[in-house]
Amino acid sequence: MSSTTASPISSAMSLAQPPVTNPEKEQAAVSVVRRAASDRWVGPKEKRLSGIRYRIFNTYRRLFSLVFLVNAATFVYVAVRGADSSILIDAVAANLLASGLARQPLIVNVLFRTLCLIPHSAPLRLRRLACKIFHLGGVHSGCGVAAYLWYIGFIVVFTQECVHRSTSTAANTAALVIAYTVLALLTIMILVAYPHFRIIRHDWFEFIHRFSSWLTIALVWALVLTIASGASPSMGVFLATSPAFWMLLVSTLAIIQPWLLLRRVEVTPEHLSGHAIRLHFNHTSVVFGQGLSVSKHPLRDWHSFAAFTDKYDSPETQFSMIVSKAGDWTSSVISDPPRYLWKRGVPIYGFGYVMKVFPRIVLVTTGSGIGPCLSFIEDDNRPAMRVVWQTRNPETTYGPRVLDLVRKMDPNPEIIDTSKQGRVDLLPIAIRLYREFNAEAIGVISNGKLTKQLVYDLEKQGIPAYGPIFDS
Repeated sequence: MSSTTASPISSAMSLAQPPVTNPEKEQAAVSVVRRAASDRWVGPKEKRLSGIRYRIFNTYRRLFSLVFLVNAATFVYVAVRGADSSILIDAVAANLLASGLARQPLIVNVLFRTLCLIPHSAPLRLRRLACKIFHLGGVHSGCGVAAYLWYIGFIVVFTQECVHRSTSTAANTAALVIAYTVLALLTIMILVAYPHFRIIRHDWFEFIHRFSSWLTIALVWALVLTIASGASPSMGVFLATSPAFWMLLVSTLAIIQPWLLLRRVEVTPEHLSGHAIRLHFNHTSVVFGQGLSVSKHPLRDWHSFAAFTDKYDSPETQFSMIVSKAGDWTSSVISDPPRYLWKRGVPIYGFGYVMKVFPRIVLVTTGSGIGPCLSFIEDDNRPAMRVVWQTRNPETTYGPRVLDLVRKMDPNPEIIDTSKQGRVDLLPIAIRLYREFNAEAIGVISNGKLTKQLVYDLEKQGIPAYGPIFDS
């Protein structure tokens, strides 16, 4: 970035170093920055077994394990005592319902708003626990896998019931065909949800997961109705007294609701650079901590972005989001800015919203992670904060208006220009600011790898740290 002495970045870079062109000297300069920063703090004794607690059994996995193990124990109990297929299909429906509701925008918003009502006067331990709500995806995946377990049990028992019946009917045969088709679909959904596949083939994961789930719900409806058609005393009585029927009904409504709000909305693109674009919207308003899913085509891939208010620098529109180059879709948006995009559902609360339970925080971000951080400017009662932003050519890449918004959060942000300094170790900087500012927590918004690593390094030092969960 070529900047003049009047550049607003210069005064904000408390860690700025002279430009270095020699790679060896540049690396040496980075090492000096890291060592100097490290010398300013002495971390507390690392917690024992921190790797197990914060990595292997992080909150997301603890929720997953709790949900799945409770289901597994119940499954074993039911299997030992013996149960007919109706009890097993009820358990399948219950887990499918819980899994779906854990992703339902209205339910998620209610949970976030309820748990984040906790006042700053509440014990810190309780507030730290409440803000873990963004790990809710662990319930979604735990119930999904548990539903698969229960369904295998259902298939075994249901097949035995059909085989041992004295007479075989067309309805029985149809029910068996449908049941095994559902099993195949559930198996595919479990396989593509494996983290490695989900990361390297995310578009395929999203496509398969969405349409398989829709088809699964439709086929489970067909299965329940087929079984009910031969029930006594009547089909109506069977359905009215069947928990699976009512849970399936709620699950279906939960899936349909966001799509009822599907709209093609106007977009006002603002070109920032060849790496980033700011998209302005005017179809609704957002509040602190909310994001929105958008797509070029409603049946293709959807992408979620954090939103922030436009009232300070673009009052003609309601809110905007920053999109940076990170794949085919984002690259196409930057190179060919859209005038219209599809949106579905309502704006949904995300990771940033939970930070409101703390009165003083430190935000650490890199690159376009500054976008989600900007949502804090919406709330006049936002936490007092310090901001650390590491990015390449910040003014050239994101523009002076974005930098002005950053300074609304923190009048003196620590902006690290990697084109001049290289990438520095953010851990000692974060800890130094955490202590100097007397903060209660640190929020990290970066790419998945750096977010997980930095959150882990902070947590094992005994510092409350939080970062988005990359599970979708």
